[in-house]
Amino acid sequence: MQVSTKDQELLALLGENARMPVATLARRLGLSRTTVQARLERLERDGVISGYGLKLSDAYLSGLVRAHVLITIAPKSLSAVTAELAAIREVTTLHSVNGPFDLIAVIAAASIAELDQLIDRIGELAGVERTLSSIILSTRISR
Repeated sequence: MQVSTKDQELLALLGENARMPVATLARRLGLSRTTVQARLERLERDGVISGYGLKLSDAYLSGLVRAHVLITIAPKSLSAVTAELAAIREVTTLHSVNGPFDLIAVIAAASIAELDQLIDRIGELAGVERTLSSIILSTRISR
């Protein structure tokens, strides 16, 4: 997929606010509204933009307790563990990684007690051999 420098700038602006009006995007990019609309349509058609989503406020997120849970799984358990984790709504992101752990889950809960129960629940899943958790104290950069 070919993405120009202006396309990257457009994607960055949409990352800040996916509901930004096309006229505002055009003004900030120094392009015409028609050009920006055409770029958006091309990026959508080419699959660069697959949708527009919800970005939660910092105020709301600061009320949640979040953690990274590093997970080691038994051989041939990836599909089953992934499906089990996908069914847990508090698992917000799941990464497959290399190294001593196989997966990193980002989880969010309303309290430390709920977070503790959630980590225990993940550790008890069939196919999960071990977990290591780190509570997220703050987010320094989020794009």
